[in-house]
Amino acid sequence: MSRRSVAVVITRLQAGAGGVALRGAQALDPERYEVTIVAGDCGAGADSDGSGDGMLARAAAAGLQVISVPELVSPISPGNDRRALRQLTGLLAQGGYEVIHTHSAKAGALGRLAAERAGTPRVVHTFHGFPFHEFQSWPRRTAYIGIERYLARRTDIFLAVGGAVAAEAVRRGIAVPERIRVINPAIEQSAGPAGPAARATARSKLGVPVGCKVVGTVGRIDYQKAPETFVDAIAGLGRDDVYAIWIGDGPMRREMEARAARRGLHGRFLCAGHRDDVPELLPGLDVFAMASRYEGLPCAVAEAMTAGLPVVATAVNAVPDVVLPGETGLLVSPERPRQLAGAINYLLDEPADAARMAMAGRLLIADKFSSSSLATVLEAAYDSSPGRRARPPVAVAQPA
Repeated sequence: MSRRSVAVVITRLQAGAGGVALRGAQALDPERYEVTIVAGDCGAGADSDGSGDGMLARAAAAGLQVISVPELVSPISPGNDRRALRQLTGLLAQGGYEVIHTHSAKAGALGRLAAERAGTPRVVHTFHGFPFHEFQSWPRRTAYIGIERYLARRTDIFLAVGGAVAAEAVRRGIAVPERIRVINPAIEQSAGPAGPAARATARSKLGVPVGCKVVGTVGRIDYQKAPETFVDAIAGLGRDDVYAIWIGDGPMRREMEARAARRGLHGRFLCAGHRDDVPELLPGLDVFAMASRYEGLPCAVAEAMTAGLPVVATAVNAVPDVVLPGETGLLVSPERPRQLAGAINYLLDEPADAARMAMAGRLLIADKFSSSSLATVLEAAYDSSPGRRARPPVAVAQPA
């Protein structure tokens, strides 16, 4: 039986979206599917959470071909975008792929347009979140929604990371109800909550002082992740026994570190930068806190839960799919550092309740975030009959 050829197109093989794309490709039966990953920024170095170069290495180890399209970049760049569209169209036409599966906003737009031009029979797109959110101006948000509605007519199946993301896609008219499915990322499950030895090792790696409480997070240091809210919440705890750690890097790192110093956190706030050993570091935390303004369903939260950590996170997008208030964690409003501080203090001061929520969170992730369930959804998306009207390919120049 011949294998079905699939091109997975993503802007960056990094962070949460990269993890979902790569784990999805790895979950598929290699005897039934031949997967090629097409990504921009392949040589740009590792991402904030150790998922850049590390993901490329894992893709290669899994026998997946990775094709780089350097012009495929996240920011709006008319020149690069035109070149990336030409490159993608040529790659899809030349490769003769039966399925294109796009991830993230930029790759989702250019990839779906390229698939239409190349005559790719089946187009699948995953919403990890949306390029529009409540913190944008109304004209910009409206423009992004209009673009997504236009692209929806060029898509066979929509996948959404989290139920709230799927609901938003339907409500905004950017996904056809009968063609959207919820997908959960595959999270590597640990045998159980980390013991004292793993905790001690993690704290030694991080250089955490003995006897303190540790509140941490993982992610890119940028506007989306609201590092200023995280810093202000730590400063607002009103206690000297808490050490804060941000594992990651990004354009707002210096600004975040300067803010921490101004708020009196010198010696109690560490930016650990890019790390390849995040799973080994998580057991060193007492509380995982996420301050993001907007998200899809962040893998960092799911990974913290599977590590047995109590979680407090902002009630945005699909986060409430896994952080069930009072059951698997605590939810707070975005841009409310005082509220975030209160929730962190509660988890630190009520260890029995924190442990109860942490255990419930572990069980939830173990039940829903498996490779087998991810593969089942992907196979159905790739193999069912196309829902769009077939379009003839557009003649394009092949890439040099």
